[in-house]
Amino acid sequence: MFEIVFLGTSASAPSVQRGLSAQVVKHNEHRFLIDCGEGTQRQILTSGLGFKKLNKILITHGHLDHILGLAGLFSTFSRWETIEEVEIMAGKWAMQRIHDLLYGVRILQPGKMDIEVKMTEIRPGVVFQDGDFTVTAIPVSHRGPDCFGFVFEEQSRRPFLPEKAEALGVPPGPLRGRLVKGEAVTLENGTVVQPEDILGPETPGTKLVHIGDTGRTDDLLEACRGADALVIEATYLNEEAEMARQFAHLTAEMAASLAREAGVKCLILTHLSRRYRERDVRKEARKVFENTLIARDFDAYQVRRGECAKLELPAD
Repeated sequence: MFEIVFLGTSASAPSVQRGLSAQVVKHNEHRFLIDCGEGTQRQILTSGLGFKKLNKILITHGHLDHILGLAGLFSTFSRWETIEEVEIMAGKWAMQRIHDLLYGVRILQPGKMDIEVKMTEIRPGVVFQDGDFTVTAIPVSHRGPDCFGFVFEEQSRRPFLPEKAEALGVPPGPLRGRLVKGEAVTLENGTVVQPEDILGPETPGTKLVHIGDTGRTDDLLEACRGADALVIEATYLNEEAEMARQFAHLTAEMAASLAREAGVKCLILTHLSRRYRERDVRKEARKVFENTLIARDFDAYQVRRGECAKLELPAD
């Protein structure tokens, strides 16, 4: 299960109702801040999430509306917060701009901060793994190099079938735990029980795909296939498709077509332009893919296998 909280859902510039790009994805004790547009630290406070455990930052690309908030965030960290280490993960070009932003204006001063900042340059592939889930960076096509989307995915599992364990005489306790881990066990009567004797068919884990700014969808199809939730931009409507192509962004129809072709369960659109009404974006997308939602600032969703449910903040 994953949770995603939208902190900023506007494209390029903030509006009265929408801040600049930022989302928090949560899984168990882990928190990932995806992008950090101007004003993100205030959005974090307003949402009720706070800064606790917010020590992993994923950056989709280096455009200013996705990174400018890092300066304010780290200024706050350096004064008030007790986070000991923060890791920023971004492509090479974005990392260069982030370094200039934080060190060029001396927000970060080595040796004068209690917080350790780790800057990790990412390439396509797994960028984080812990226990039952991974975060994978996938290349996307936008203006400039090293732009990424992120796939959050739990491992596939074979469910434990207690009725079969009972029938085979496997007592509750450590033996069942070993079988779930994939080990064969020997019962007191000498019977050898294999894991497949008490486990059901393998079922995929929950999959959440987050795509920042992009101008194409054909190169995203396989990464998005079967996702329980796809979060992706919808900067333009189809009436301005040529402008979308020129600036390497998507229309709502393009995003919805990707969701339909990839067989995702739920589509959540973000990065909306101030020029459009929300209902018009929704209408265009739902003509192609019915289960489309429009993200607003401070919306929170719980993503499970096969479902995506809206939550009430605060999520903690």
